Amino acid sequence: MGHSKDAGAPARIVNANLGIELKEYSYCRCLRRVALIAVLTVVSAVLVVGQEAAKPEQSKPPVVKTEESKPQAEKTADKVFRLSVKQAPILNLSLKAEKARLVDIAAEMSKRLKTQVFVGASLQKEVVSIEFSELTLEQAMQLMAPAVYIDYEIDTGSENPPKALGIFFYDANSAEPPITAVISSSTQSLLIEGDTEDGVEPETEEGKKKLEEQPLRIQFRDNILSVKAKKQPLSLVLLKIGEELGIPVDIQGDAKDVVDTEITKQSVEDVVRKLSPNIRLFLRADLLHSERRALRLVLTDPAKTGVQGL
Repeated sequence: MGHSKDAGAPARIVNANLGIELKEYSYCRCLRRVALIAVLTVVSAVLVVGQEAAKPEQSKPPVVKTEESKPQAEKTADKVFRLSVKQAPILNLSLKAEKARLVDIAAEMSKRLKTQVFVGASLQKEVVSIEFSELTLEQAMQLMAPAVYIDYEIDTGSENPPKALGIFFYDANSAEPPITAVISSSTQSLLIEGDTEDGVEPETEEGKKKLEEQPLRIQFRDNILSVKAKKQPLSLVLLKIGEELGIPVDIQGDAKDVVDTEITKQSVEDVVRKLSPNIRLFLRADLLHSERRALRLVLTDPAKTGVQGL
């Protein structure tokens, strides 16, 4: 029995030591796991902190690059209306407007046409929406307002079309613009001589024959002019025309041209073109009533203008 006890003791010691070693090994593994968990926790915390730190960078609004913009007034004008003016082959206009102020369009027209453009008091706040393309001046202007007037200057020595001096946008119930709005005058020639019965048709045959024999006869009816002159001074012919039309006449310089012609039933413009290349005729076009009316006649001095007379 004693031998059996001694023989078994070492075995228990060995088993006991193995148990201790196993316990130590397990304890070490636990420590390593704890350490590993701690390291992973620290790494996770660092990653989370890094992600949270990056959020403000991601939340910044994107940078939007913009081109240099036009002034606000110009941008508004571009959006509200677009005007095009072409001089060839003839003067024509195109306009596209959407709720645009008439005064703004008129101001732009004045710049493009190099002509004064007026808007009547009753239309100062008028807003228009309109669109047209490549219309002549009068065709385009009569679409802009109820009543439109255009004052022209005609140079009888030039082949150029009449020059627009002023354009007026008025209400249909407004009075006509003053004659001197764009046509200024400092001088006026007067006709002193003349028969008080001029313009009255004679009733007798003798009276009619006497009228036909007159060296100068001017008739103006329904905006149609007739001129019969037998070797009459041009200045006298123009003064008689002005008297018949009821318009002022300005004789500049010492005009010695003589007229010997007969022109029957033509427009005032056509008549004065045939009389002399040294005449300036100012007239007004009333687009509402489709009428053209002479406003003033000027006989220029060829020595000053460089234009030779008849």
